[in-house]
Amino acid sequence: MTQETEQAQKRTDWAEDRTIMANERTFSSWVGTGLGAIGVAIGLKAVFGAFEPTWAAKLVASIFLAVAIAIFWSARHQARKTFARLNKSDIEATPARNYTLLASIMSFASVATGIILWSL
Repeated sequence: MTQETEQAQKRTDWAEDRTIMANERTFSSWVGTGLGAIGVAIGLKAVFGAFEPTWAAKLVASIFLAVAIAIFWSARHQARKTFARLNKSDIEATPARNYTLLASIMSFASVATGIILWSL
């Protein structure tokens, strides 16, 4: 390989590294937004705890929990799509199963939060 070819390959590798990190940051931001939706659900329960009928406040909180779950799985979907495109060039990125695992855990936590909110 010539020196120019080696430098071009390095630049390509660095661009792929930046893309991997951007994908991970984007996934993290989506998860943060989902956690924010869970926070709103908990906050609604706290603010409207004495609200009558109680089911109405719980229903609105549940909508935010459903939105959080949708955000987690949308983040997973987008991250996997990007990972699949990057995987074609044989680079090392965060394993795609990690995105699924995290989305599953966060969804379970959202459902558990909903159960707790409805039991209060």
